[in-house]
Amino acid sequence: MSIRTPGRCLVIEGPSGIGKTTTVTRVIKDLKEAGAIPGGATTLSARQAADVEYIAALPTMADVGTVIVDDFHRLNDEVKASLSDHMKILADSGDENSKLILIGINKAGQQLVKFASDLGLRIDVFRLEANPDEKVAELITRGEQALHVHIQEKESIIRRAKGSFQIAQLLCHRLCASSQIDSTQEELTTIDLPLDVVVEEVMVDLGRLYKETALAFARGSKLRREGRAPYLHILRWLADGDDWSLDLREALKANPTHRGSIGQVLDKGFLVALLNDPDKKHLFEPHFHYEPSTEILSVEDPKLVFYLKNLIWREFTRQVGFPPGIFKGRYDFAVSFAGADRATAKRLTDILVDREVSVFYDEDEQYRILAKNVEEYLGPIYRRDADYVVALLSPAYPTRIWTKFESDNFRDRFGSNSVVPIRYTTAQPGFFS
Repeated sequence: MSIRTPGRCLVIEGPSGIGKTTTVTRVIKDLKEAGAIPGGATTLSARQAADVEYIAALPTMADVGTVIVDDFHRLNDEVKASLSDHMKILADSGDENSKLILIGINKAGQQLVKFASDLGLRIDVFRLEANPDEKVAELITRGEQALHVHIQEKESIIRRAKGSFQIAQLLCHRLCASSQIDSTQEELTTIDLPLDVVVEEVMVDLGRLYKETALAFARGSKLRREGRAPYLHILRWLADGDDWSLDLREALKANPTHRGSIGQVLDKGFLVALLNDPDKKHLFEPHFHYEPSTEILSVEDPKLVFYLKNLIWREFTRQVGFPPGIFKGRYDFAVSFAGADRATAKRLTDILVDREVSVFYDEDEQYRILAKNVEEYLGPIYRRDADYVVALLSPAYPTRIWTKFESDNFRDRFGSNSVVPIRYTTAQPGFFS
């Protein structure tokens, strides 16, 4: 309807690879075939120097038809402001011969409204931030049918993908490859490899692509080990968010203790300077976009978002050059134990709580655990959200499913002095060898 309406301009926003351009071109194709609009569309890209000149000239041109401007968030402020004014004129006049469709990353529409506050009701903004879970499920099902396989971890993949076809495909591909399935099977084959194993493998691969970029951003223009690590905190907030973009002013309101350090990074232009550093720009430009006018930092690549969300932040912080304790976890301790040892775990928890120490003990949070996916809730606690993990290594410990799950999540913390094993004299040595 929006594309059919004369003079009505559109903004399509969302992360890279979500299907923004595909969606728009498909709608235009269908409308053209149905005779609802007279012609197709001209597509221009803000990444192409020759196209940028044409884009800048659009407000001076008449009867240009439908023009799609891809990656418009990469245009300079002067061109954005000019396009914003032009879209307002097209809307007010109901121009039947010119229409602009701007495609950009998350919250791209806010940039336009920033330049023309009364533009808001004159344009339509569509967010393609995530594909529905049922569409991700359909994607996986089609792959299963093509290979004649059954992926046991299908629901877990859907949750991990968070609406990204790219991530779902990445995880499915690695599950199949690691299970030595590279062609259609003659008989239905079940792939039962644990997803956590695959995620670890994927993180190794993604690390080759993104680790240098993440480290360079977290260190800032100059690593100051005695400082408040503002860039590292920005990266962590971006990873912890549900969005693929971060409104830094809103983040500061939620984290007022960082107002001094991160406020200075914004107010003095240090973040802009870092992203435009000639020696590092090649690392940042393909992945990050910062809009100073709205103070919104966005990640364009869904694979980078997945990488950041699955980092072991204690270890990553050490690699950056800051002390691992710079991020205060949700808990000081998490207790890992077999059900047969609950009395001991409860006694230990009570002793710690009496000393005003924050402890994760499952019975205290049953209402939260039951309301969520258990593995998704518990995994991060043992992986990173507790500063220390206390493992009660009794004879029953290696025989329980949940202790296996918990130990798999804190295994990467060995060597970081954050796992405290309490070994029973009756237990066999070598649980984690």
